[in-house]
Parts: sequence; structure tokens; C-alpha cells
Amino acid sequence: MSRTSSRTLIASALIILALSLLALSAAGYLQPAESLVVRPLSALQSWTATRYAAIRDFITSPSDVTTLRQRNAELEAEVARLQQQVIGLQEQQAEATILAVLLKYAREQPESSYQASKVIGRDVSPFLRSIWIGSGSDQGIARGMPVATDRGLVGRVIEVRASVSRVQLITDPEAAVNLRFQQSRADGVLAAQLNGELWVDLIDQNAEIAQGELVLTSGLGGGFPADIPIGRVLSVRKRDYELFQQAVIQPTVEFDNLDIVLVITNFLPVGVSDGAQ
Repeated sequence: MSRTSSRTLIASALIILALSLLALSAAGYLQPAESLVVRPLSALQSWTATRYAAIRDFITSPSDVTTLRQRNAELEAEVARLQQQVIGLQEQQAEATILAVLLKYAREQPESSYQASKVIGRDVSPFLRSIWIGSGSDQGIARGMPVATDRGLVGRVIEVRASVSRVQLITDPEAAVNLRFQQSRADGVLAAQLNGELWVDLIDQNAEIAQGELVLTSGLGGGFPADIPIGRVLSVRKRDYELFQQAVIQPTVEFDNLDIVLVITNFLPVGVSDGAQ
């Protein structure tokens, strides 16, 4: 038999065998044999795939951890930035609210000219009660100018530089303000105490001072404009053997919460020139 005939015979036999196997498989006769072979192969394939995935994760996990850490850091930075933006917007909203109130107050007092200024610092000494504001001679501020808010008198400018000024608060023991009680029309002098209390001295003994009565600047002496609120009466001390009576008042201004103040720029105390610094 020639080599060609032998190859043809083998090929034909293989084809017949394949067709026979397909026919037997289609008829279901080979299912037990297939199960016997396929199940071990499937288990082997599953085991191989599991080990391959474990090895792949072990090799790639360091880079994944690095990527996750980097992404986490980026997200934390973004959260911090957004938090700062929120804080900034809240501060802007609070400042805008204060400015709106001060603008309304200034419009209701057309006889005065005002320069709004932000409080930028406070004196830490317990014996000096003053604040620093972010306006100075470059903005037209001069020594002696009164400072107020929509709630009442804050103090007066006592030191001026190019872009900042120091304001002595009326709670400073060295401050002196001539005042008048709104209902009784009695006059007095504000005297701040070292403990922070505000007393009114030199009140006429015959004056009938009522608790809760509003106290205003009198304008006497030319130190401050008249009719700026200072506080309300908390208590009165009156003794027959003394020449004057005294009163303790609660200031209308919350000095611990000052953010923006108004400098009355068209008023200078008597004896202070426009060019004084």
C-alpha cells in the first residue's frame, strides 16, 4: 500500500470515528464518560483560575493601594478646600448683614458722616480696653473722632496711623463721657470700673432715676455728639448724706462681639484740630 493510500485511510477512519462520537454524544451515550472527564478538568481549571487571581492581586495590590491613598489624599484636600469656602461664605454673609444694619443706621442719622471699618485687633492688657480698626489717616480718620455702632457708643479714636487706628472703648477706666438720662433728663458722667462695670457719677440727688431708663450722650463738653445710646440703668445707689447719687448701667453695645464699627468723621472734640494724629 502506498503512503498516500495509507494517509487517506487514516483520515477516513478519523472522520468516521469523529462522526460516530458526535452521533453517540448527541444520543446521550457518552454523557457518563464526559462527566467523568469534564468534572476533574473543571475542578482543575477552577483551582488554576483562583490561584492565578490571587497571584495577580498580590502583584498588583501595592500599586492599587498607592493609587487609593493618593486618591484619598486628593479627596481630603478637596473637602478641606470646600470647607474653607463654606466658612468664607458664612463670614461674608455675616459681614454683609452687619453692614446692611450699619448702613440703615447711617441713613437714619443724615447729620453725621460715617466711615465703616473692620475691627482687626484688641488690646490684651486688663488695664487697657481698646480695639484696633483697619482704617487710618489714609481713609480720613483723625484722633478724637467718635466711634459707634447701630446699637450705641463704642468709644473714640486715640491713636491714628496710615492704615490702622486705635479706639479707646467707653469701658476703659480712663475714658470719660458726659451723659444724660432720657426720661429724667438728669446729667452725669460715665465712669468705667476696673472690673468692667459702668457707673454713672455726679447725678443730682433730686433726680428720679428709673431702672431700665435709657442713657444717652449729652453733648456737653464737646467730647461726643449728643443722643448716642450708651446703656440702660441696672441699679441706683442713693444716700442722703452724699452730694450725688450713682447708677450702674448695662451698655447697649456688646463689646466682646464687635466686628465692624462706624467712625463719625465729621465730628471732632473741642480742642482737637483736624490735623491731629
